[in-house]
Amino acid sequence: MADKRDYYEILGVPKGADADTIKKAYRKLAKKYHPDINPGDKEAEEKFKEINEAYEVLSDPEKRAKYDQFGHAAFDPTAGGGGGFSGFSGFPDFDLGDIGDLFGSFFSGFGGSTQTRRGGPIRGDDIAVKVTLSFEEAVFGVRKDVSYNRIERCSDCSGTGAAKGSRPETCPVCHGTGQRHTTQRLMGISFQSTTTCEQCRGSGKIIRNPCSNCRGTGYVRLTKVISVSIPAGIDDGNRIIQRGLGNEGRNGGPAGDLIIMVSVKKHSIFARDGNDIRCEVPITVTEAILGAEIQVPTLEGSVNFTIPEGTQPGTSFTIKSKGIPYVNSPGRRGDLIFTVNVEIPHGLTNKQKEHIRSFAESCGDHNYAKRSNFFKKMFDKK
Repeated sequence: MADKRDYYEILGVPKGADADTIKKAYRKLAKKYHPDINPGDKEAEEKFKEINEAYEVLSDPEKRAKYDQFGHAAFDPTAGGGGGFSGFSGFPDFDLGDIGDLFGSFFSGFGGSTQTRRGGPIRGDDIAVKVTLSFEEAVFGVRKDVSYNRIERCSDCSGTGAAKGSRPETCPVCHGTGQRHTTQRLMGISFQSTTTCEQCRGSGKIIRNPCSNCRGTGYVRLTKVISVSIPAGIDDGNRIIQRGLGNEGRNGGPAGDLIIMVSVKKHSIFARDGNDIRCEVPITVTEAILGAEIQVPTLEGSVNFTIPEGTQPGTSFTIKSKGIPYVNSPGRRGDLIFTVNVEIPHGLTNKQKEHIRSFAESCGDHNYAKRSNFFKKMFDKK
């Protein structure tokens, strides 16, 4: 054990380094000494193994705590009593609860049911892409070309990662399993641990002559364009899922999905309210007083609508089946609800003002029911 270097020294970090510092140091060194970057360099290969061993311990809070307390002895398979201590002689205050906690935390770092099965089918990742529609496109539906980047199996090497005329070789360290099994002893008890093989990074294969197209990964990123039918009535924030068009799976696993996130632009006049649409229509004082046939905008052009005399500001009217189609109910649509906004004229001439005053004087209280009732309630004695 005396010839083993300190794990903190191997990664070049202080003993009190946080997890992010340790991870950054590991990535930098692993990239520098990786076997794929240093083919045939035995010294680099040994350094790479040493770096992985140090990171495996220091990146695990429980293993790191044991290492900080006992050093390399905590993981020495030849140390009969746990590397420098025999039985429970170093722990006079242990009770059964202490032992249970120690064994439970120790087992959690080795294999067991939490160990991911290597070599099994892996589903490809989903891909999310955003599509922006105009208000009218969302209402009536549209066909859109959607462009996105997808990871697929390399066509040059058929996903093997090896150049044409060559094949991946079985990893000589793990013999194709992608895992390494070691036995360690702690307090006189043997524990078996399973770790990812650092030589093949868990793939079980070694690629001596990597494919130039995918650089040995077996997969490439390609730009794909598909035509998607957007259904009429789709709303802002809705999703359209295209099954199996996401990233390709690995080891025979299924492909992920393409998830199209829909964003709908605001309209200059209309606002959506479920499957109804709403808008405001300005009318003149005269039209409100006498009633009139007015033009009301719809998504399919203007229509004539007659408002009754004495229409009050803020009154709403409904035009049936001029709203948003129901996605799952073909032929069914919401309504158009418009609110009249009585516009008060401005910039009147003196003559016009005089006519308005004469008109006001000619109207009695019975022409202003709301105003009369308001003041009546205000001055009525309780």
